[in-house]
Amino acid sequence: MFRFANTYYFWLFTLIPVFILLFLFFMHWRKRALEKYGELMVIRQLMPGYSVAKPIVKWIGFLLILSLLIIALADPQTGSRLEKVKRKGIDLMICLDVSNSMMAQDIKPDRLERAKQSIIRLIDNLEGDRIGIIVFAGKAFTQLPITTDYAAAKMFITTINTSVVPTQGTAIAEAIELATGSFGESKHNKAIVIITDGEDHEGSVLEQTEAAVKKGIMVYAIGMGLPEGAPIPQYSGNIQIGYKKDREGNTIMTRLDETLLQRIASVGKGMYVRATTSETGLSKIFDDIAKIQKSEIEEKQYSDYEDQFQYFVALALFFLILDLFIFERKTKWLQQVKLFEK
Repeated sequence: MFRFANTYYFWLFTLIPVFILLFLFFMHWRKRALEKYGELMVIRQLMPGYSVAKPIVKWIGFLLILSLLIIALADPQTGSRLEKVKRKGIDLMICLDVSNSMMAQDIKPDRLERAKQSIIRLIDNLEGDRIGIIVFAGKAFTQLPITTDYAAAKMFITTINTSVVPTQGTAIAEAIELATGSFGESKHNKAIVIITDGEDHEGSVLEQTEAAVKKGIMVYAIGMGLPEGAPIPQYSGNIQIGYKKDREGNTIMTRLDETLLQRIASVGKGMYVRATTSETGLSKIFDDIAKIQKSEIEEKQYSDYEDQFQYFVALALFFLILDLFIFERKTKWLQQVKLFEK
């Protein structure tokens, strides 16, 4: 088993393109500076010891050393002992609506952002439970397979936006069907939480909910939005330029369909909560889910990890020492090699 203990250090790799641009700028500046004294070919003949390739080799070496040190900081680790552990918990699949209507701002800052914030707070309270994320609009896709890696779950949630699903719509039935199949052969007690404004465009939602219940899965629903509705913002880049309009030029209003969500929760043996401007209701639902008896599962996992960063530090040190012996002037014995002369 291989992993990195400090993955946030990988952000330092963004420095490499910056250093490359600086090097290219320096090479261009030096070339322009030399051109002020005459023709480059003449100047290079006057500097027989100057090497064109060695500065580039040294710069590549610098980038290689930097990359190795970044990997070392991320602390690569290998699993050293596999043991059986017992864990109590439930399996929870969250189906999050990412259609354009979720950008409405009747719940601040908007429906989608508030839902994401609440899911992250929920994850912070999980202990032994597994969580998965499904996003849906006109189609449903698995954003995160069911896992106990809470750090990865929060990272995936922050990347969710309305563009992750290109097809517009609200395919709640497809999301429930996909979530039902995502649990696999898990023996845990299972629950699905639908977070949406409820504007569904399909007719098989209740049938899919019944199918989930038959497999022992409880289905909950959270209504994002207010019944009186709100316009859907329209953006150009990150700047709001107005609101979406229909073909007649009227502003489109998106309203919460509580009736459908209440029926889903009723058929799904769960509960329905409507989000407000102060809370989404996810905590209430999780409190109810927490009452579900948590089953004990025995599984294998790595308990000990050994650090491997020292190998990358050693490689970086090796290339650093090697770099000290590479001078920008041509090596004398290489100057004697004249491949193109008779």
